[in-house]
Amino acid sequence: MSRRRHDARSGPEPRTGEVGAYTVRMTSSYLRGDDLTSPVRIHADREAANLRIEWADGHVSIYDFVRLRWLCPCAYCRGEMGQPGWLDSSPTLTGEQTRLVSMDPVGGYAVAPTWGDGHHTGYYTFASLRTHCPCLRCAAARAAAGHPDAAVPKGGSR
Repeated sequence: MSRRRHDARSGPEPRTGEVGAYTVRMTSSYLRGDDLTSPVRIHADREAANLRIEWADGHVSIYDFVRLRWLCPCAYCRGEMGQPGWLDSSPTLTGEQTRLVSMDPVGGYAVAPTWGDGHHTGYYTFASLRTHCPCLRCAAARAAAGHPDAAVPKGGSR
């Protein structure tokens, strides 16, 4: 297997000394101080199986890969045109379906993971990721507001 030279267009390069880790510092000319959905740092750690996002307001969200896969917003997983998606059938996810292969930035508004089973069509917007932050404070705020994800267990579907 030949090793390809890293191309910046293909996403962040693995950090030296960290197996399976990708880190991207986000910079934006339109970042506002009150914009909660603007990440300043994104770190996908394949070995620890989590995605860490540091937001512009100082909040930190950490998503385990199982929960992240359950949050996939693509038409196949969520359904479209009135038809249920694959995740609506409450499948048992395999290790390959929750193994992160790569994570690429999409414009200045989302990230697109590629999973071990080849799935790569979900664009996770920063607004959606912030809405689904799994930390206790955000989960409590969702519960108080009656958000549908309030009762979702770690790694569960919405």
